Amino acid sequence: MFKKQKIITFADNLNELRDMGKKMRKLKKQRLHSEGTDTLLFGLFIIVAIAVLLWRCFDTKIPFWCFVSVMGVVYGILLNFFRCPIRYFDEDYIEKIVVAPADGKVVVVEEVQEDQYFHEPRLMISIFMSLFNVHANWFPVDGRVKSVHHQNGNYHKAWLPKASEENEHADVLIETTDGHTVLVRQIAGAMARRIVTYAKEGEECYIDEHLGFIKFGSRVDVYLPADSRPCVRVGQSTTGDQTVIARMR
Repeated sequence: MFKKQKIITFADNLNELRDMGKKMRKLKKQRLHSEGTDTLLFGLFIIVAIAVLLWRCFDTKIPFWCFVSVMGVVYGILLNFFRCPIRYFDEDYIEKIVVAPADGKVVVVEEVQEDQYFHEPRLMISIFMSLFNVHANWFPVDGRVKSVHHQNGNYHKAWLPKASEENEHADVLIETTDGHTVLVRQIAGAMARRIVTYAKEGEECYIDEHLGFIKFGSRVDVYLPADSRPCVRVGQSTTGDQTVIARMR
């Protein structure tokens, strides 16, 4: 009887592991983006060097503590900025769900004419990332990457309408499991001069997986089928890989 009970328990655990495996997503496990390593190390070196000079060169310690306090806040913002948190979307049914590709604020929810890839009306949802947001980007849907294209351009302020087409950007076309094609556009802003895209043409992609990273203030646009139902409004804050921004028909 005891051995039989152990076998049942093991089988139950095995089934749980299999179920968990089905829900797992292919992840790029990055807690701190490699693009930020040099910046953070160099910044820390400079801060420590100046702090040592202030400590030794002044009789009063007020300049030292003022500098340390201010730079401590600045360095904390940089640490937050360069984080690449690993998140898990909680809902089980995700086939027609579109999640936010970035932390930030919704600046556009409207139907537009998209003539570069689709040549038809599309629902566009744009999320602006400020300096205080995590700048890691996530895949908004499960599917397969059809193409990846980088376009050089200007560096207008990312929240301006013309930034979507005129600014430097990277386009990722994704074909979902039910046949929809979704465009995700990473857009450089006035301060952002570096777009990193992990997506590779022909690879499968999943919600919970990092799509890329953009340095400093920037924006991500998502172009969906026109009959998709938006689930966010302009001015609403989003959390990447957590907030449902739309549901496709």
